[in-house]
Amino acid sequence: MNRIRYCEKCKTYTLKDTCSKCGSQTVLRVPLRYSNDEQIKKYRRELSRDSP
Repeated sequence: MNRIRYCEKCKTYTLKDTCSKCGSQTVLRVPLRYSNDEQIKKYRRELSRDSP
């Protein structure tokens, strides 16, 4: 659980291996560029808090 993952079926981002909305497998995506209004900023913050 050290990467942001993407559900291709319902098009949402998550930190889990399975999507919490539809239950399908998630995939790793190419890292997105940073911007202040990005849709995954809450996941980036959560990963930075968990990192040593």
